[in-house]
Parts: sequence; C-alpha cells; structure tokens
Amino acid sequence: MGRYVYFTEAQKLAAKQTDLVAFLQERGEKLKRSGSEFEWVDHHITVRGNQWYHQYDERGGTAVDFVQDQYGLSYPEAVQTLLGAKVAAAPVSEYRQKERQPFELPPKNENMRRVYAYLIKQRCIDRDVLYHFAHRGLIYEDAQYHNAVFVGTDKDGRPRHAHKKSTSLNDSSFRANQTGSDAAFSFNHTGSNGTVFVFEAPIDMLSFITLYPQRWQEYSYITLCSVADHALFRLLGDNPNMQKIILCLDSDGAGQQATERITAKLAERGYADVSILLPTEPHKDWNESLQADCGKPVAAPVRKQPAEEEQTGGIVMQ
Repeated sequence: MGRYVYFTEAQKLAAKQTDLVAFLQERGEKLKRSGSEFEWVDHHITVRGNQWYHQYDERGGTAVDFVQDQYGLSYPEAVQTLLGAKVAAAPVSEYRQKERQPFELPPKNENMRRVYAYLIKQRCIDRDVLYHFAHRGLIYEDAQYHNAVFVGTDKDGRPRHAHKKSTSLNDSSFRANQTGSDAAFSFNHTGSNGTVFVFEAPIDMLSFITLYPQRWQEYSYITLCSVADHALFRLLGDNPNMQKIILCLDSDGAGQQATERITAKLAERGYADVSILLPTEPHKDWNESLQADCGKPVAAPVRKQPAEEEQTGGIVMQ
C-alpha cells in the first residue's frame, strides 16, 4: 500500500489553480496561442489558466486533473508535481501517449428502417437528402445497437471515421465516435464552389441542408463531431479553392468558445472571408431550428420571418 500524503486545503487549492501554460512551458512543451487560449501542439488539447480541454475526447478539468490524465500520476503525485516536489516530477519524455487503435466500421444492419424513421420522423431530415448520403454508404444503421452511423472518408473514398448516434427514444442522448476514428476525416460533403459550412454534429449539417436545399450539392459541409477543428483544416488543406468559411456551430457556450477559437486560427492562417451563422433564436442548434420549422414542440419555437429567410438563404444561394 502506498504512503499516505497529507495536503492542507491551501495546498490542494494552489495545485488545482496552477497556470498550465507556465507549467508546460517550463517542461519544454510547445504551445501555440489560439485566440484567448493556448493549444498544446500535436496533442489536441487547449489550455487557459488552470483549465484544460481535450478537443477530440471532449473532456477536461483543472491542473490536477491534467497532470493525472496526461502524465499518468496518482492524485498525491499530481499535487506534489504541481507544488514543485521533485519526488513526483514527470519529465517530458514520460508523457503518456495513447496508442491509436485500428479503425473498423461497425457491422451494418440488413436494413435502415430505424435510422430512416428516426431521422425523417423524429428529426425532420428531408428524405431526399438522407437518401443522397445513404446510397453512398455514408449513413447506415449498425447491426448490434441500431445506431445511426455517419461515415467520414478520405479523398480516396476510404472510411476513416464513424460517428454513432442512438435512434432509441429511451437513450436518445447517446453519441460517440467509433474506436480508432481519425478526427481529420469526419462526416462531410465536398462541393465545387469554394464555400464550406462548418457544423458540430452530422444531424445539424443534415438539418441545415434540409432548411436550405437549393443547389446544396454545390457547397461543402463539414462536421467536427465535437468542437475540435482537425476536420476543417484537413478539408481546407485538401481543397485550396475553399476560401469562404461559414461557422455554424451551436449557440451555447461551448459552441461559441469553439467559434472564437477557430475564427482566430483561420485568421492566423490567412483566411479573410470567415463569417458566423447561428441557428434561429432561441434555438441551440440547427435541428432545433428545423423541428420548430416543421411545427414540432421544441423549446420556445420561433419561426423565421421572411426577411430572415431571405438573408440566411442568400448565403446558400449566392
């Protein structure tokens, strides 16, 4: 059994409030400013003060949580490290890298009845839009749990990413990326006209296309399947003609913090034509807007006025 280490409340608080930017810089780690935050280069982690957030895994916490998670230390070792105790100091070379597991798509169900029912009847997605992706194998129903699976491929058409969303009304909150998914290749559609719309989730992307369908296939759409930006910058790197970026993330705190961060990174990389498009108030995301438009009883539904439809639709149809 390990030796018990006693910490005062003041010591615990001091460790928890450690500035992570300074902590990492002292250990020779490479950080890059991204708006009001710093990005820990090559680790998909942003830090701000004593807070950290893993963009792809969607988790984070305080400085103590960070040292426990990223250096594989126990709670006493993490606190000692942050307070400067040499006994628990973890050199950079001991950073605990995670091995990437092989990627395989979940087995397909023999039909898509539950997925069609869920996306069309419950989520109001247009049938023709859904068929477009389903016929290309980019949306299907998994055999074991009957989740909707949204597939992301690379430029050669090879599946590299899968986002799973429950179709069960008893477990409608479940969503997850398939083990081994590459964050750079999430669910998307690539058009030809140089404009790309950016969304958090596949259902938001499908909802937006349903709301504004005219000539939609000419445009590009990318989902982040989180609030990380790897997929967007991979898409831009593969398509130099894409110079107009429209960020359509959720209107909640996490979505708008991500919008601020991504906007700053786009500016750093020379993208000048960047705009922000939010769901119609008071809705949090594009599916809520779509369900309100369809007359479904979502929270405080608000239908768009004609002038608003013309203004938002003008972005799609220019």
